Amino acid sequence: MSARLLKRVLKEQQQQQQRLQQLPREEEEDEDEEEEEQLNGNRSESSGSGPPSSINPFHLLCDEDDPEQGDDSEVVDETLTLNITKQEPSLMESNVDMLVTSSHKSKKKKKKRGKGGSLSSADNVEKPLDMILETLSLEVEGKSSSHAGVPGKAKATNVKIGDKLVKQYVPSILRVDPKYLNAENELRRIFGSKVVKSFEKNSQAGSSRQIRGGRYGSHSHRKTVLVTPSDHWPRWDSSLSMEFLETKDGYHYFRYVHLPSYDQAQKAFEAAQAIHDLNSIANILLHHPYHLDSLITMAEYLKFVGEHQMSADATAKSLYALECAWHPMFTPLQGNCQLKFSHETNKPLFTSLFTHMRNMDRRGCHRSALEVCKLLLSLDSDDPMGAIFCIDYLSLRAEEYAWLEQFSEDYKSDNSLWLYPNFSYSLAISRFYLEQQDFSRDNHADSSNATSNDLMKQALMLHPSILKKLVAKAPLKDRVWIDIVKHSFFRSDQTGIPSLDHLINIYVERNYIIWRLPELQKLLKDAAKLVIETMETNESDANDWACVRKEAFPSEKNEYGHLMVSDFSDSVPSIPPENLQNFIGDPRMRGLAQDEDQVANQPGNGHAPRDVANRNALAVLFESMLPWVHYRDEDDGGAD
Repeated sequence: MSARLLKRVLKEQQQQQQRLQQLPREEEEDEDEEEEEQLNGNRSESSGSGPPSSINPFHLLCDEDDPEQGDDSEVVDETLTLNITKQEPSLMESNVDMLVTSSHKSKKKKKKRGKGGSLSSADNVEKPLDMILETLSLEVEGKSSSHAGVPGKAKATNVKIGDKLVKQYVPSILRVDPKYLNAENELRRIFGSKVVKSFEKNSQAGSSRQIRGGRYGSHSHRKTVLVTPSDHWPRWDSSLSMEFLETKDGYHYFRYVHLPSYDQAQKAFEAAQAIHDLNSIANILLHHPYHLDSLITMAEYLKFVGEHQMSADATAKSLYALECAWHPMFTPLQGNCQLKFSHETNKPLFTSLFTHMRNMDRRGCHRSALEVCKLLLSLDSDDPMGAIFCIDYLSLRAEEYAWLEQFSEDYKSDNSLWLYPNFSYSLAISRFYLEQQDFSRDNHADSSNATSNDLMKQALMLHPSILKKLVAKAPLKDRVWIDIVKHSFFRSDQTGIPSLDHLINIYVERNYIIWRLPELQKLLKDAAKLVIETMETNESDANDWACVRKEAFPSEKNEYGHLMVSDFSDSVPSIPPENLQNFIGDPRMRGLAQDEDQVANQPGNGHAPRDVANRNALAVLFESMLPWVHYRDEDDGGAD
């Protein structure tokens, strides 16, 4: 740069400082643009180098490609802001990325002009974007993994504001909160960090002994939301993947796909299963540590021999493999994805989630188990695992009373949820505790809502056979219960409707422990006395409620026979390993018999068929406790 040009630049800098003190801010911005153009023009004429100017060279790099890019970006930003409100919610994420990209250079120009300048295009973008996100009830979160923080499926509702109808989107009632999926966090809230750390040290010492031949080697695991991978787990072998099928009625449908390496392990598993060889299945896991059917089988085996920690570890490992295979578009925590159970490759996810939910419930992590139950229920609208018959119990144990009432109103089902035995009683309990909370806070309950006594009375009128089973199962030993169950209305413990009787058995097995609380026993006792008084004055009410039961459950077959009562029980039988060696089968069956006439479970876990009458009684007892073992009559060709 020549001396003449250098003097000119210094002179222009002095003039610029004077204008900053005298001229208004609007004129100052115009002068800045003229000075930049003059400096750029002088630079193109000069071939030498000189001292640095006061203008940031990185700002010049951003603007030298197109001197008028700042004004154009403002126009583009305003156009995108107008168009984004007209597009579908599914395109929101891509539009947000476009807005951030287009406003990147505008933000740099805002810094160059100074703090006191007029509103830049970045401001014009940010304000409409915040309003759009607020309207759609979307939250902008940092993505801790490839599956977290994605805007979820929402349902559209029309809300009238003034004289106009505005479409708003409400999140799904089955939306899962990922921060509650971690059972360790809930244990820390319950027992404290010191107790949990001490337990983790002991479990890590035990888990290190599970590995043959030492460590697998140091490597980092993928971050997942369903489970936290342990250090001793092997590296994910990528033997699974997931494919997108279609989008229908606002839901995205997916299916798991097996890679060739997984198919080889599957053939070996089927061969070992055919000869009931547990050692071969264990050998498969040495070479294919994330083979799902082998992991599920070993988890069931370890549970029955009393190794509950190792069983839970095998289940968590299968969930880790399943999550690592998720499709980038698969966002199940938002309640907008479907994995139909009818696809054979999808079944291990349902089995593993159900087992994982039961494991967390046994550990006392009821809120974490509730979130898993919501996820399990959202994946298939047909609910093949019966999650709908666990969600009320977990909500009560997690003290999510208000959510349970909201769920009963929002969830779409063939029947009203209050007609099911579990919800008719659980909603009365939920209202009872909500009334106690309102009383402790000196809040007046809404007079339009039914009281807990009314709801409990309605539940007893609708399903009176539950009372006798609860008195025997809980047990309720007061003398007053003997007099109550002797009444003609509560005398029978069967309804004569196969589906309803099966659901009642599931409810009593799952929820009986709740009725050991004295305040709930009093609620049940007072409501039962009111029902007896009503029946003595108006006997026709019994026939009316019997008609309601028949209309709600019209089928003469057990539509819920594929759900085993033992799967909803907290008790786990412990069987010696030598008695289980010859009883390995396909755990994915889990009572899901394709023959509708085959009853998977009766009160007492089924009856012994005629073709095993001459077998060893102890062996038949052990075999009958396995959830994947079924029998046929002699006409069908013997036992499975």
